[in-house]
Amino acid sequence: MDCIKIIYGIQTDSEGRCIHYHSHKDVIANKCNKCGKFYACYKCHDELEDHKFEPVDPDEKDTVICGACGRLYSYNEYSCIERCLDCGHEYNPGCSLHKSIYAAR
Repeated sequence: MDCIKIIYGIQTDSEGRCIHYHSHKDVIANKCNKCGKFYACYKCHDELEDHKFEPVDPDEKDTVICGACGRLYSYNEYSCIERCLDCGHEYNPGCSLHKSIYAAR
C-alpha cells in the first residue's frame, strides 16, 4: 500500500527538503501540534502559518514522517535511529539540535 505524504514548506522537493534544510539527509518532516500539518522545518511553518510551530508529545504516534518513503514514527522512535527502518534513507543527525522545537518536554 502506497502512503500519500503531504509535506508543507517553501520550495520543498519530492522528499521534503526545503529552502532552509536541503542536504541529502534532510528528509524528515515534523507535525505541528496546533495545525496538524507536516512541515519540512519549523522555519517554513512559521513563515507560512499564522501561529508558531507547536511541539508534539514525543510519544504520540505518527508525528514524524520520512519524506523518502512516507514511514511514520513518534518523535521518540525517530530520535533513536539514524536511518529509516523501511527504506534505509539516512537522516540528518543535526536535527537533534531542534528537539525542543519539535517535541514537548
